[in-house]
Amino acid sequence: MNHLPVLPILVPMFMGAVLLLIARSQMSVKRSLSMGATILQIPLALILMSQAGEGIGVYAAGNWMPPFGIVLVVDRLAALMLLITAVLAVGAILYALRGDDGLGRNFHALFQFQLMGINGAFLTGDLFNLFVFFEILLIASYALLLHGAGSSRVRAGLHYVLLNLFGSALFLIAVGTLYGVTGTLNMADLAVKIAEVPVVDAPLVGAAGMLLLVVFGLKAAIFPLYFWLPKAYSAASAPVAALFAVMTKVGLYSILRVYTLMFSDDAGMLAFMAQDWLWPVALITIAMGAIGALAASSLNGLVAYLVVVSVGTLLAGISIGTQEALAASLYYLMHTTWISGGLFLFAGIISRLRGPRFASRLVPGPEMPGSLMLSGVFFIAAVSVAGMPPLSGFIGKLLLLSAAGSGMLAGWLYAVVLGSSLVTLVALSRAGSTLFWRRDAAPDAGEPLDPLRMTAMLALLLSSPLLVVFAAPVLEYLNATAAQLLNPDEYIQQVLTLQPFAPGGQP
Repeated sequence: MNHLPVLPILVPMFMGAVLLLIARSQMSVKRSLSMGATILQIPLALILMSQAGEGIGVYAAGNWMPPFGIVLVVDRLAALMLLITAVLAVGAILYALRGDDGLGRNFHALFQFQLMGINGAFLTGDLFNLFVFFEILLIASYALLLHGAGSSRVRAGLHYVLLNLFGSALFLIAVGTLYGVTGTLNMADLAVKIAEVPVVDAPLVGAAGMLLLVVFGLKAAIFPLYFWLPKAYSAASAPVAALFAVMTKVGLYSILRVYTLMFSDDAGMLAFMAQDWLWPVALITIAMGAIGALAASSLNGLVAYLVVVSVGTLLAGISIGTQEALAASLYYLMHTTWISGGLFLFAGIISRLRGPRFASRLVPGPEMPGSLMLSGVFFIAAVSVAGMPPLSGFIGKLLLLSAAGSGMLAGWLYAVVLGSSLVTLVALSRAGSTLFWRRDAAPDAGEPLDPLRMTAMLALLLSSPLLVVFAAPVLEYLNATAAQLLNPDEYIQQVLTLQPFAPGGQP
């Protein structure tokens, strides 16, 4: 149990390596191994959530103590993000088992390496290792984006690679600057050193902090750095796009972690240095995402722009910064990650049913098998995404608007969030009427409805009513998570006072 925090990283790492070694084996063997390793992530995340509820856990790799050694930190937020990722990954891999994994080479190995990078980013307590895990997940995502080939994927992949290479270079510059000034990259130790930084070095640290904001903003796809996302996500295969639904949350997590820990109210003149920027950027991101959704020409593109809307909504909650706002944002994060993933799988099913001529384009097409059931599923998902009662999207947005209070800023948030919900509803209504009501007489060679793909998609979409049914315990955990984030002293103390582990289980 002492080594449990490292398992969400080690399991996909070793499984990815094994899958590369047996690359010529039968697909059924690779599918079984990959599915088993992915399902294992759910109980691991649940156990870590239980442990995080009792206190912050710190794991020193190789028994090297911080701030010099590499540490993994399991607090409530990290454990929550592991669970969100695990549930999403199970839905995506279940969908892929029906043939999407055979469109290219080494899908399952790349999928596991992607999970390794995502989980590592959530668990690491070291800024340089955050960069390392970013690179791992990005390298895997480059290959997964191109999985199945196609000119549109190559074009989108090229833009994605070039922008993220630029972001990686900025990340290294920021990390090097912080290390040069403070002499450490452990995030808990950085929080202490930044609070004590001499006045003459404060502008340099502030510049590094703003560079990090640009990097994390690029990963999160906030305005004006979101233009890569719609093309990349809409071009990816359905299970890959579903897994990518959590990728923007890695950037948002990094903003939340770094700016509540390293640049908290104890950081002196650098305290809350990003807050003034986050608020207007959040509102513009919501507005631009809503406009893009209204103009989308395919269901994949529509869902991709809805991801941008969700990023802006989450960023608005982070910028408010109160316990209530952070708890609301985390609830909305759970909702939007799983529902977006389910909608990407839904778009993949529609594409297969309509055939290659029509795919998921928002044009009249042939009648699809199971269209009555699919239209009902789409209606429920649309209600949830648009933030209408009684589903989880409504609760998340209501909590966020309630946390905004009153005044001019709250008025702007109400106008933008409610306006984007209306635009989203219009866009989804147009998409639903086009896909399920309008008909084209020309037939196309579509595929029959696949039960396993439907199961994977419904499993993710079912999260919306479940989040409503279990809203009380979920919000209790999230409120405690928000309180823990706003008390960075507990995190710092647990990391910097860690004692070496001795054989027999006693420090």
